[in-house]
Amino acid sequence: MRIPFKTILVSALATISAFSAIVYTSCNRDKCKTIVCANGGVCNGGSCNCPSGYEGTNCEKVSRDKFLGNWTVFEKGSITLAAQYPISIEPTTNISDVIIKNFYNYFKTPIRGTVVGDSLYIPNQQYEGKVLFGLGHIYSNVTYGQYGGIEMRYEIIDTATQKVNDFGYNAAVDFSDPSQWNK
Repeated sequence: MRIPFKTILVSALATISAFSAIVYTSCNRDKCKTIVCANGGVCNGGSCNCPSGYEGTNCEKVSRDKFLGNWTVFEKGSITLAAQYPISIEPTTNISDVIIKNFYNYFKTPIRGTVVGDSLYIPNQQYEGKVLFGLGHIYSNVTYGQYGGIEMRYEIIDTATQKVNDFGYNAAVDFSDPSQWNK
């Protein structure tokens, strides 16, 4: 029994085509095929792009969680003496927002803040006769480990006297130091 040349040629071309398709697709594989991004994250080029308020390899972590808890503040303002006092940072209903209780060891009203990655932003707000605003960055330190410290830079402006108490926010002008918050 003799196999026609045409059949052998068609079989050879089909085999080469199948082999070429396999080689081609293996070189251009989908980098996002096995990646699952949580909390609305979207895979792009093999990594997750996380929505605001989330971070981590697969957007599995809430960014603000590392800021939450009780902190001890060590600070000396541009017009106040050195002080040490407790504060607490607590979540709100918005995934990126927090409230800070006992801020400046003065405010009875919780202060609003927003977390973006490793930064804590305090927008301009006015309570109890004072205007305040600032920003801080969380970091790891030797004593307290991962996320054990926040270097906070902020200003408090007394609306009655217009005196500014600076905590490193405008250090180039008044040589003040940032407030240090430790867990």
